[in-house]
Amino acid sequence: MKKRIVAMLLSGALAVCTLAGCGSGSDSDSKDDSSDSGKGGTTLSILASQDWIYDAEMELGEKFEEETGIKVDYQIVPSDQYYNLLMTKLNSGEGPDIFCGQSGSYDLVSQYSIEDNAIALTDEPWTSYYNEFAAEQTSVDGTLYGATYFDTTTDYYMVYNKKIFEENGVKVPSTFAEFEKVCQTLLDKGVTPVYEPVADGWHHVMWFCEIGGKYEELVSGIVDKLNNNEVKFADVPEFKEALDQLNELAQNGYFGDNYLSDEYTDTAAMLGSGEYAMTIGKPGAMIEAAEASGGTYTEEDFDMFLIPTLDNDVLNEHPCGPSRFVYSGSRHADEAKQYLEYITTKESIQHMIDNEPKVENLPYDAGQEPAYSETTKEFLESFDKAGVVFQDSIKYLNPQWTELGQDIVSMFIGDMTSDDVLKQIDTRRATQADAAGDEAWK
Repeated sequence: MKKRIVAMLLSGALAVCTLAGCGSGSDSDSKDDSSDSGKGGTTLSILASQDWIYDAEMELGEKFEEETGIKVDYQIVPSDQYYNLLMTKLNSGEGPDIFCGQSGSYDLVSQYSIEDNAIALTDEPWTSYYNEFAAEQTSVDGTLYGATYFDTTTDYYMVYNKKIFEENGVKVPSTFAEFEKVCQTLLDKGVTPVYEPVADGWHHVMWFCEIGGKYEELVSGIVDKLNNNEVKFADVPEFKEALDQLNELAQNGYFGDNYLSDEYTDTAAMLGSGEYAMTIGKPGAMIEAAEASGGTYTEEDFDMFLIPTLDNDVLNEHPCGPSRFVYSGSRHADEAKQYLEYITTKESIQHMIDNEPKVENLPYDAGQEPAYSETTKEFLESFDKAGVVFQDSIKYLNPQWTELGQDIVSMFIGDMTSDDVLKQIDTRRATQADAAGDEAWK
């Protein structure tokens, strides 16, 4: 019964948010959505997973319509349903004009068949100042297919309330054991240690995948060995230990009583309420929590440390992120490219930085002014070791993020062990590698 309830929570109801109103359903396609509307007679449909398009971008969409007459229809789908819906549309030839997907040079081919489903953007004007690492992760064999529109210049870290730490006599931990002691002390004093929104299906996976640099440090050459199929996830004790540590946090009550149904959209409110001391978030979460607190806390009352699994002390770097691709079957490819050019201008990028707390910069050098706080600058400069997150560096891992999230939930509720989770990762990787014709798996 408990498993069924969790499944219901993770599936959610299909949500669609459109700039022009809620008249368009999520099953609409580029052919139906792109006729006889707007001053220019065109409506662009953009399909995205939840939390991939911010309000600030929708504001740019309104300005884009005012200047061009081209209307923009943003169709937002719950994250646990997005990939299946997207691929159904692409495979049936009914894709949106622009679709969103996680970048990653390995994943573009195996997950999205990007060479068939998207058009080349190599010659677009904004590519001259597009970050080279972001460009690598949105390209296949030297051809650029996507524009990353997400702050990949920072990543997700433990954001914590300094006041709560001070009031309860705890300090920033440097090991996982210290982290658990901090959590237990806070819990004993009536503060829920960590806000972990599991219901969205993706957030809790970061405890495992974000510490790629630490894995590489502990198991030299592990990235190459995994990508060459010389070792399985289930063969590496450090992976099991990381999952077991994550499970300990859940079982000890450090995520609270409702973590399985908690949602990411409530993160700022929960952290700002003072009921929770920490969460995993980008640096902008400090601003959001302060604003949500209603004056109880300021941005200076928050700070960051690294995700602590496996005594992690390696700064996580994440050059991949949600990106925009123009569907190869779109009847409005020129207008879609026009939209991408519009949102990547200096003015538009600055609008995103100035109006979305989660965006302190975007991976473009258009002359914009980043909004890094002194806290963020000091944090990023305080590490002499850095490593790429596993979802960016390991083949066939990021495409199974949702399934991995479901398996971790099964571990939380006792239906799977950490060993089971790792074996499932290996099984799915093998299936994807076979579909991709990867020689390393033959």
